[in-house]
Amino acid sequence: MYTPIVATLGYIMSPDGRQTLLVHRNKRKDDQHLGKYNGLGGKMMPEEDIHTCLLREIREEAGIICENVVLRGTVNWTGFGPKGENWFGFIYRIDSFLGTPKMTNEEGDLCWVNVADILDLPMWEGDRFFLPLVFDDDPRVFHGYMPYDNGRPLDWKYSRI
Repeated sequence: MYTPIVATLGYIMSPDGRQTLLVHRNKRKDDQHLGKYNGLGGKMMPEEDIHTCLLREIREEAGIICENVVLRGTVNWTGFGPKGENWFGFIYRIDSFLGTPKMTNEEGDLCWVNVADILDLPMWEGDRFFLPLVFDDDPRVFHGYMPYDNGRPLDWKYSRI
């Protein structure tokens, strides 16, 4: 039976659209993401819909209110978790927000990064496959499949609709 962990991943854009807010996961020594840069988000709660989950996670992690939220895609990561758990992620771009983002949270330091330089950062190897789709100009939503084994992606397939 396929019972993935359902989660959100949001990429908050600067007002000029040139930068995105990332978390540098550098606070918890037991963090599977330690040392990596990532978007903001997390696991959906049983009583939430996926949009509400994204808004809550961004508010908790960055202290801001999302205004213009765009679903960019979904990714099915099989075998991704530390114990081989399957994850299903909804990937969003937040084009506008209210408030001033925090610069740190319990997971790490938050920083603005030029979108053009994002692939130069330490991150999950698999993120390099879908991140260009988050920031490109194609309005279609992507749906991807990325099986993992021992922390490494084995494949990447996607379609756009």
